[in-house]
Amino acid sequence: QLQLVESGGGLVQPGGSLRLSCAASGFTLDYYAIGWFRQAPGKEREGVSCISSDDGNTYYADSVKGRFTISRDSAKNTVYLQMVSLKPEDTAVYYCAAGYCIATMTGYAYGMDYWGKGTLVTVSS
Repeated sequence: QLQLVESGGGLVQPGGSLRLSCAASGFTLDYYAIGWFRQAPGKEREGVSCISSDDGNTYYADSVKGRFTISRDSAKNTVYLQMVSLKPEDTAVYYCAAGYCIATMTGYAYGMDYWGKGTLVTVSS
């Protein structure tokens, strides 16, 4: 059974840090681009970051550039999202997904086949 499981969410104060994990079972993450997405209450889901499968290129939404870092650990079949300098507007449910992502003129585009169930990140004092 193909499954993605996110972990690492929680409550953090503004300016704090969290590291989210996306662990896969039933398939090898290296064969897919892995994207992180988030959905805040009352808002549409947005792409946050993506790491490609072939060349390891990374992509970020403008709102998180310089603060979030995506990375892979092939041995653990896991992708991470390191988040620093967190802001209240980063509060959302964060999801990881497997598929593809490519560069575009304005950022990156993606198409995802498998999704996790999400982990809640709350940034509040």
